[in-house]
Amino acid sequence: MNTEDRLIEILRTGGKPSELYETRDGSRLLLLPHGARVLGLFAPNSQKNFYWTNPALSAGPREFFLGELGRNTGGDRTWLAPEIDIHFPMFPDLTTYKVPHEIDPGRYEIEGSGNSFQLVSRIGLSLFCSAQKTEVEIRKSWSASPNPLRYDEIWSRTGEVEYAGYSQRTKLKLLDRQPCESGPVGAWNLLQLPHGGTAFFPLHSNVRHTTYFGTIPECDLEQKDRVIRYNMRSTGIQKLGISAAASTGRAGYVYSSEGQSVLVIRNVFVNPAAEYIDVSWTNTGELGGRGSAFQACNVNNELGSFSELEYHAPGIGRGTGRLEYEDESQIWAFRGPAELIRIIGRSLLSPAF
Repeated sequence: MNTEDRLIEILRTGGKPSELYETRDGSRLLLLPHGARVLGLFAPNSQKNFYWTNPALSAGPREFFLGELGRNTGGDRTWLAPEIDIHFPMFPDLTTYKVPHEIDPGRYEIEGSGNSFQLVSRIGLSLFCSAQKTEVEIRKSWSASPNPLRYDEIWSRTGEVEYAGYSQRTKLKLLDRQPCESGPVGAWNLLQLPHGGTAFFPLHSNVRHTTYFGTIPECDLEQKDRVIRYNMRSTGIQKLGISAAASTGRAGYVYSSEGQSVLVIRNVFVNPAAEYIDVSWTNTGELGGRGSAFQACNVNNELGSFSELEYHAPGIGRGTGRLEYEDESQIWAFRGPAELIRIIGRSLLSPAF
């Protein structure tokens, strides 16, 4: 099901038109304005998607989009943080979790045309922990991100490897009349990948992660040589976070597919001096300044089976010194024999890959 032509047909049948964006190096992005997602990423001359998409899509596209699951199509999406402030409408009761429709799928409109278009949404947002209402605007756009190893001698030894990539810009802006008193809020980007792989977080130091929720089995985590390896294979749902001060600005996820190894890397500008505002569910005090830059969420329950590689942009609004923030990140995706993917991982992530 997870091929380019099949996904396009499924979305058409479900009444959700898609946009195919091709970069100058031949990488193809299947963009879904419904939710402003990159639903598919494809290398030149390949129909294989690097991303996870919800298998329930193929069973009945129209019914899928009418139900609650219809918001979780898969791929690369943008939510807003802090999660504790936005997703718990009965706060401080944490038993009711809800993704606001205003955020996902939202009401994104296309501005511009061709390869210069943007998806834009204006959102009235309830902040339950802070007891506020605020208004924000999100702008998303995409462009090419050429292979970062294309001039490196290493790439000449990896001729069997496919590459696809892109750069994503996400701009978040407060629209309130008194924006300095609103929030804080921040852009939160979540990339959904096939379950059962391993997330890699290169670190500047051997600091510990923060557990956001769930119990992560000790056998699924390894930390040494300034790298956290997280084998995302357990049942249930668990999540960890990495601080901005410790993060190198890159994280990767490797998994196996049809006898090949797949490595997806997200490259992010991390500013340790900025305010990262997404705190754990148990941190119900004053928000701001203690959140994570990178996160990994293992999901293997009634919601589906997938792994999320997530990151946060610095917050805006009250206490942050910012009223807007434009974030840019890159996706670099590789597919090929395991020994060649290992060479690429050692070059772009860590010698300990």
